[in-house]
Amino acid sequence: MTSGIHYQERVSSLRTSALFVGLCLAPLSLFVGRVQTAGFDGRSILLLVLAAFFLFYSLNYRTLVIRVGPNGLRLRFGLFEWTIPLETLEACSPDPLSLWRVGGAGIHFTSVGRRYRAMFNFLEHPRLVVALKVKKGPVRDIAFSTRQPAELMRLLEPLIASRLVSREDSLAARSSNG
Repeated sequence: MTSGIHYQERVSSLRTSALFVGLCLAPLSLFVGRVQTAGFDGRSILLLVLAAFFLFYSLNYRTLVIRVGPNGLRLRFGLFEWTIPLETLEACSPDPLSLWRVGGAGIHFTSVGRRYRAMFNFLEHPRLVVALKVKKGPVRDIAFSTRQPAELMRLLEPLIASRLVSREDSLAARSSNG
């Protein structure tokens, strides 16, 4: 394999950004109204905290960076990053789950079947799901939004297949030696 990056994509979503900005501005405007009418109290503080929470979402979940290199698949969503070594990838396929099942945009965790999944989502882009040979904590699958699922699958599938073949070869060599 050549050194360097095999694939890189920066995914963003105007719909997701607009949702988070709206979710930030709604409690912020209610906070301002509450402070003007009732003063600074517990409810106004709660509204301000809620606005700050969605401000973080609107800033952090603007861009998902997907990078495939010799060391693995790296997903970076603002402050959060997940790197998956290529040798731990077992399979790659389109994610058939609906957005309602996924839980919306951002980073989510859920069980699908009997497998626990981490998801890096936007509202309007399709997702791929990669299965891991070895759990990372409780996580067995990682799904992520991409604008180019077919291209990314064409890149990952031979990498996964070559890792599976080399693993089977090493297992066969061990069994013939032992």
